[in-house]
Amino acid sequence: MPKMKTKSAAKKRFKITATGKVLAAAAGKRHGMIKRTNKFIRDARGTMVLAEADAKKVVKNYLPNGL
Repeated sequence: MPKMKTKSAAKKRFKITATGKVLAAAAGKRHGMIKRTNKFIRDARGTMVLAEADAKKVVKNYLPNGL
């Protein structure tokens, strides 16, 4: 069976750290920021670590060979 390809969209959205954690940008920043709290805007600025269950799904289905 041939090797499964890495999804190009996932390559752009996720990063796997050396310890195996999956990083992604925080969601909810495209529009409507006027009604968001300052804390939400600050926290959504950087990247976040995906939950263990979500990280497993991302790696298995979209990034089978890493990055």
